[in-house]
Amino acid sequence: MHGRIVMDIVQIARARSRHPDVVSVRRGRRASHKNSFIADQRGAVAFETMIVYIFLVASLLMPLADVAAAGFQFISGWAALRGFGQYIQYKNPLDPSGNVSWSGLQTSVGSYTIGNIQVMCGSTACSSGNVTSIPKYFTFTTTVTLAPIVLRPVLCPSTCTYTLAYSERFQ
Repeated sequence: MHGRIVMDIVQIARARSRHPDVVSVRRGRRASHKNSFIADQRGAVAFETMIVYIFLVASLLMPLADVAAAGFQFISGWAALRGFGQYIQYKNPLDPSGNVSWSGLQTSVGSYTIGNIQVMCGSTACSSGNVTSIPKYFTFTTTVTLAPIVLRPVLCPSTCTYTLAYSERFQ
């Protein structure tokens, strides 16, 4: 009687199945390849996953990586400018007579070259005539070059080199 109940359960389950013509290998018979691959769509998920993965990488992750890399470049450039500003606070090139002496002054911080260094007295460059003007501050610049992979038209409309200007007040 026990064997009859098990057989009836298998027949009922097979009759209720969406694909009763697909034969399972477990039941001792060979599965029909034609019918089993058409009826059983488990391999389609793996294929769709690859398509979704490629789409996500191309449309979301690579542009996000471009923006992150550009952000890191700008942050590094600003940090170099700020570090140079702190450096020239202690290596002040302005002597009391108003002359500017840049001898022995480093002009790079890390991989960033600092250029266009000026000592400003008021709104013009310092000279012996305006050395008493206040405020006194340094101005200087550096350049940041971006290398985007996907967002080149967005991040680099004309050129991928940007100039960052900075000023540091010292009096």
